[in-house]
Parts: sequence; structure tokens; C-alpha cells
Amino acid sequence: MQKQIHLVSFLINSPINHTVLSWADQKDNRVKALGDLQLWQDLARTLERGKFDGIFFADTPGVFDRYKERVDEAVRYGVCWPSHDPVVLLSALAAATTHLGLATTMSTSAYQPWTIVRQLSTVDYLSGGRAGWNIVTGHLRNEHRALGLEQLDHDRRYDRADEYMEVCYKLWSSIGEDAIRADKEAGIFADPEKVQLVQHEGEFFRCNTVGPVLPSPQGRPVLFQAGSSGRGQQFALQHADVVFAIEPNLAGMKRYVTGLNAAAAELGVKAPGVTFGIQPIIGGTEEEAKARLDALIERMPLDGALARLCGTMGVDFSTYDLDRPLQEVETQASRGLMKAFTAVLGDRPFTLREVAIKWGLSVGMPQLVGSPEQVADQMETIWRESGCHGFNMTPHIMPSSVEDFVDQVVPILQKRGIYRNEYEGTTFRENLGL
Repeated sequence: MQKQIHLVSFLINSPINHTVLSWADQKDNRVKALGDLQLWQDLARTLERGKFDGIFFADTPGVFDRYKERVDEAVRYGVCWPSHDPVVLLSALAAATTHLGLATTMSTSAYQPWTIVRQLSTVDYLSGGRAGWNIVTGHLRNEHRALGLEQLDHDRRYDRADEYMEVCYKLWSSIGEDAIRADKEAGIFADPEKVQLVQHEGEFFRCNTVGPVLPSPQGRPVLFQAGSSGRGQQFALQHADVVFAIEPNLAGMKRYVTGLNAAAAELGVKAPGVTFGIQPIIGGTEEEAKARLDALIERMPLDGALARLCGTMGVDFSTYDLDRPLQEVETQASRGLMKAFTAVLGDRPFTLREVAIKWGLSVGMPQLVGSPEQVADQMETIWRESGCHGFNMTPHIMPSSVEDFVDQVVPILQKRGIYRNEYEGTTFRENLGL
């Protein structure tokens, strides 16, 4: 079968997805959607009509509190606050769809391994094998403050996460093949000989129990990981089925895939598929699309964008010169993203103002601006030249930007033979081509 582009919709259960103040657009429904399951189910059906592999929730537990060392701007502008729990949505979306994958971010800082396995595997089993987990170690300072936890340094969080995954794998494999008998006449539900007791005593975790949830048709949830630092990539190569990456341009995307493949070869493991974040801005013409992008930028408060940037990077940029090149600084938050956005834009470095605007629009994901044909062209070019598996696509105005993509761009990709017309399987792993 010809290689095809894979697509996942990239969302947040908050007043915005990734575009600061998008909720203020007269056509946007995100504020209403915070309290309306029907709107989320309608969106999931639209994505399934567009043959998306899945829906993927980022999560920002806590609130951005780095900018000026306060929460005011994040609260004032609704910058990913309030942050409603995306896990709660997954079962409702599973009930409204039959093929769409259901992935969410859950932090190894905020949950115990048993809790994540229980929650996500319940969704996985109920949905017939359609759940996914984006593994993060918890870079947001306020997540730790909200939970009353001390934040470990960057690399130490990954050391802890390696042991975390060891416990998860033991729980996922606890219930053996043919363990479940459900014999009503004999009154025997399961064969204890085929259910393994997990006994883990490690540096960070202790666990003594059996697996809490029956395995789904795909065995366990699909594992996503977004680590971009050296230590993050090492973790991803050990655990991820798919790596999600943010790079500001095609050159960065090429370097990323080449570097990941080289690192995988050095470790002697199979390189996971890479999906890059993008934000399509679609118009009837290129001029109309550019006008839509300009309107997003014009409405966006710079303070709101900086609040988002500072929270992700773990640095208070409020005293920095906005129009000087952003220099890489040491951070215990997202080192890979810091490195990517202190790289070059064309032949010169990004200024802090440029980075803040890009962050406020799409958390640094490149905008693909133009007519449906032009957006399809840009996607195909990136996909072919970078060698990526596909894209995590973040919308801006909801739900119209998703509907425009499904109705106008998807048919073009299908006509070119580089995007599916029908789902290949029933599980998330099958449809991702893993």
C-alpha cells in the first residue's frame, strides 16, 4: 500500500486550543464547549468524517505563572485557563465515534502509574482499542505548585519517568492471554494462574497489585512522547510509538527526523514515527487566508502571548528586550523547544517579539497559509521532504477551521492518493500504521 499522510487533531480542553484570545472571535464556540459535551461530540464526528487518525489533547494542569511571576495575564485572557480535564471527555467521544483514536496528555508528575493505567486502559477497553497517552514529565511549574510537589530538575524527571513506565508495562502485562474465563455455570471469572502479581520496589515507586483493567484489542494505549531535548529523545526512543515534535520550519523538521533516526540506529532500536505540529490557515484565496492570519495576530494581546511563552519555557521574559534576538537560556522546563526557537529564522535569529507572536498563535507550530490547494501543497512538501509520519494539526477558530480543512483540504489529499479514503483498521494503532 502506498505510504500516506497521518493526521491527528491537536486540542486543549480550555477556552483556546493554541491561539491566544481565539475564544473572542464571534464565530468561536470554545467557551460554550467547556460545558457542552454535544459540541465536542460534533467535533469528533467531523474529524472522523475527515478520516483523522485521532483526536489528541494537550494538557496544562495548573496555570501559567512565570510571566511577571504572577497568573494575572493567563487568567485575564483565558490563556489555557481554566484547564478542564481532557480525560473526562474521552469516553463521551468514544461513544460518538467508531474509528477515531482518543489520545490525551497525562503527566507522570501528577498521577501514579496505577492511576494512569486504570484510567486510560478503561477508555481503551471500552472503545475497542482506540486510546492513546501522550507521556509528559510535567514541565509546568504551577502543576507542581498546585499539587504541593517539589519540581525535579529536567533530566531527573526523565530518570523518574523511566521507572514510571517500567511499572506501567508490568501492569499492562499482568493479565495473561486466556486469563478471563467468565464461566457463568462454573462461577469462575478468571484463572489466577494467568494473572500476574506486580511487585515493584524501586527508587521512585512501589506497587503491589494486579493489573486493574482488561487488555483491549491493541493491548495497551498508543504511546506518544514530545521530548525534544537530548534526554527527552532518549526517553522517546525507549518508549514512544509516535513522537510529536514542534519545529518552526522545514529545515528544522528535516534535522529533527534525521537526528532521531540516527539516534535510533545508534541504540539499535526502530525509530518511532514523527508527527509535526502545524496550523493551517485556509481562505478562498491566498489573500483571504493571509487576512485571517493578520486578524488573529491583531486581536492577540502580546502580554497574553508572553504569559504562554514564559510558562512553557520556564523563564520570565518580562525584563527582556522584545526586539533583540532571543538567546538560549538554561531552563528546567522545555529545553528542546527553547533550543528550536533560539535557532535561526532564515538568515537571522528570532527576536523575542517574533517568538512570542508565534507562541501566541500556535505554540510555535508553523502556519500553512493559503487556499485549500496551497495548504495541501505545503503539507505534501513537508511530508515528502522531511520524511515525517504525518501531522498534529491545531485549529484556531472552532469549529470552522476544522470543518474547512475536512471539507476543502482532505478531498485534495485523497485525490492525490496520499491520504486514506477509508480507515484501514479498528484500533488506533492499526490506523496509525504502527
